[in-house]
Amino acid sequence: MSESRYVPAAGRAALTGVYDTVVALTMRERRWRPLLAQRLSAGTPPGGLVVDVGAGTGTLAVAIATARPDARVIAVDGDPRALALARRKEGAELVEWREGLAGALDLAGGSTDTALMSLLLHHLDRDAKLAALRDVRRVLRPGGALQVADWGRPQDPLMLAAAGALQIVDTAAGIRDHLAGRVPQLIRDAGFTRVERYARLRTGWGGLELLEAA
Repeated sequence: MSESRYVPAAGRAALTGVYDTVVALTMRERRWRPLLAQRLSAGTPPGGLVVDVGAGTGTLAVAIATARPDARVIAVDGDPRALALARRKEGAELVEWREGLAGALDLAGGSTDTALMSLLLHHLDRDAKLAALRDVRRVLRPGGALQVADWGRPQDPLMLAAAGALQIVDTAAGIRDHLAGRVPQLIRDAGFTRVERYARLRTGWGGLELLEAA
């Protein structure tokens, strides 16, 4: 993530403590998080390595580690407050928590079977998006896949209005490419050759898309 301006999971540091509650109430997480976790789990071989980049408060990392006790799950985030919340969750002992930034992963090239970026990319400007995606591509093994959950192009005026409210909380510059539908192309520009959108959901903050890239 860009060193010039680190953006915490909730957009503002003061909101980190209520991030899980806000997501639960406004983003239909019981619908999309199981879809994402199922897709990720299906693509991870027995004993494989999963890396959650920008793991935030760790809900998904814990869910994946619980569902796949055979896998090694590493969760990386740049916010020590979010990681502190994550480490207190039930099942947190199944995850290896690391403080670090997207775009500078402390992992060997070709070492990772599956990577995850959930609600991370919209915090980054375009250059930082590309740097983070390229670094994930570097650490993925041949045949490995990246799972992305993030905002996409609004499909109707209501979702456009919801996305406008999101920009007040988060960074408008980071979300611009998402609202224009440019994220799949940015993923390709980072070196991925296949990008598939397998779900699109309406939420209180706009249209959320689930993507798989390899």
